[in-house]
This record gives sequence, C-alpha cells and structure tokens, in this order.
Amino acid sequence: MADLSVPVVLAPMAGITNRSFRRLCREAGAGLYVSEMVTSRALVERNAETVDMVTFDADEQPRSVQLYGVDPKVMALAVRIIIDEDRADHIDMNFGCPVPKVTRKGGGSALPWKRDLFRSIVREAVKAADGRVPVTVKMRKGIDDDHLTYLEAGRAAAEEGATWVALHGRTAQEMYSGKADWEAIARLKEHLAPLGTPVLGNGDIWTAQDALRMIATTGADGVVVGRGCLGRPWLFGQLAAAFTGDPIPADPDLAAVLVLLRRHAELLCGDYGDFKGIRDIRKHMAWYLKGFSVKQQVRQALGNVESLEQLDELLAQIDPEQQFNIEVGAGPRGRTSGGKRPSLPDGWLNSPLLDDTSLLMLKDAELAVSGG
Repeated sequence: MADLSVPVVLAPMAGITNRSFRRLCREAGAGLYVSEMVTSRALVERNAETVDMVTFDADEQPRSVQLYGVDPKVMALAVRIIIDEDRADHIDMNFGCPVPKVTRKGGGSALPWKRDLFRSIVREAVKAADGRVPVTVKMRKGIDDDHLTYLEAGRAAAEEGATWVALHGRTAQEMYSGKADWEAIARLKEHLAPLGTPVLGNGDIWTAQDALRMIATTGADGVVVGRGCLGRPWLFGQLAAAFTGDPIPADPDLAAVLVLLRRHAELLCGDYGDFKGIRDIRKHMAWYLKGFSVKQQVRQALGNVESLEQLDELLAQIDPEQQFNIEVGAGPRGRTSGGKRPSLPDGWLNSPLLDDTSLLMLKDAELAVSGG
C-alpha cells in the first residue's frame, strides 16, 4: 500500500469497472482502480475483447488488471504478457468470485479449498512477475461457514510473495446477502501480522465513514470498495478526503448527478460505440437515481434508452432541484442475493487437496470470455 496516496481500491466488477467508469472514479478521487476480471487463458489466446480490456487510457496511472485463472502455468504466461508488453502496473488475482457458473467448475471462491493448487497459482504468478509489478490476491472467507479457507489461504499467499491480501467478509454461499464479517478481516490481519503482509478489507463500505470505521475496527491497511460506488463515482473523492483528514465533500444534488450520468453515457459511447455504449448505461440508471424523485414512466424509459439524444430528452423531464437523500442514496445498493448452497463440482469438498478427478473438472473452469 506504500505506493498508494490513498489506501482505497475500486473492486473489479463485471460489466462495471471498464475504462469509462474508472475514469469517472479517477477524476473524483484517488486510489487504485482495477479493471474488470480478465481471464488468463483468454489473454494468452489473444481474445480480442480480452486484449481490449487490458488496454488503458494514456493518462490512467497506475494501471491495474485483475486476472482469473485455475492453471498455474497459464496464469504465469498471462502475467508475463501483461508485464512484457507493459500493459499494467499492478496485477490482482481473483479467488473470490461467487457466481455459480464459476464456482461449479471449481474456480473463483471455490478454488482456495484446493490449498495446493491455490498456493501453486500464487507462487507461479509472483515468480513470473519477478518483482517488476506487485501481485496481489482478492478472496472470500471460504465456500460456506463449514469450509472456511481465508486464514490458510491468506498465509499461503503471503508466504508465496503476494504484496497484499484483500478479504471480502462473506462466504461464497452468502454472496452479497446479510452483513459482511469485519471480524474475519481483523482475524486475518492478526494472522498475517508476523509476515508483515498488508490486509485490505472489503464488504459493506457505503460511505467514507464506513471506510474509516472498518480501518478502526479491523486494523486493515486499506479498503476495497465495490457496490458502494455504483451510481456514485464521487464516493472516491469522499474517501480520499476521509483518509487525508480533509473535510468530506457533501453528496451532489440531482442536477450534478444528471450531468455525471450524461458524461458516463458519453464516455461509454466513445469507448464502445453508440449501440453498445447506450445499452451499457441502462444498468446504471437506477443506481444514479436512487433516492431521487423521478416519474415512473421516465425511469422505465431510461431503462430502455436507445440513444444519447433520447437520453437528453428524458433527463430534461426530471426536476433537477433535488438534494441528495443521504438516508436512501448512501445505503446498500447493487446485488443482495445469497444464502443458496454454492454450486460446486461433484466431490469437490471431499478433500482439500487436488486429485486427478478435480484436475479433470478444472479443465472446464477457464472461462472463454473475460468480464465474468
């Protein structure tokens, strides 16, 4: 964390943390802004969409890529490509994705259960980086409360040279439900203290005050922010102020939010073309407008907007003279699902060691398309 002026990291989120959204966050504050999840095999195979995802704006510094993979050798190749081609300044590895299509094949938050495979992936990635860029790990507590992995996996990552370990205080089973277990973050921090490896906390950071509270109660060295910034890229300016001891800026009024929403749409269209860009902004509408009074028919139309021109017409129908509703707007947002039994390969939990059967299952775990 010594290289970050503010100990704040934007969590990689599929379909969200693309170049356009990262630019908005970067302009608002300070920290490290991580790309969408990039599949190591897709990068090695030079998938065009994946290569584009590890192409950053010229003024984006530091450049951060999150890699997903289940094969130590392929992960090492991907790390070398990123470094040899000067594509990023930081590499994070995803061991926390709870999405069923990932875990049912043994990837994401299911993988640390296979402790030898987990250690091998971290070891090979760090070795491939050879000290040229920091390599970090993001993970969850485990598969469920009966199969927790975070303490052992955290130590393995630290012993193999990970620069830091970030922990989301939920299991794969919990996904995004309930409250994040900040006590687990505190336990991991204490567990890794003898090794000197920093620990970052993730989960339920909706405001700058939440971030300060997490640091104070867990001893974490920094925070990772995911759903809290959806429709609120200005949160990073508030976080920067909180960590530097400056007055925390107030949330913007609706007039300013609408300007930001329009700019987000324009950036997406510039990056991905009008057709894809305008469809991509649709998912952000409810997040930007959370807590504000907007006519139902306008909300519905915004969810199906077809062009920048139509977007302008719809935004003009909204009364901009509204203050930010802190009670509603600064509360939880994004996905809240969870509680279902995680999807895992047959027999995955029989042993924490990798066997021939598990190895065969993992052949299908390398996603062909990046982004989650």
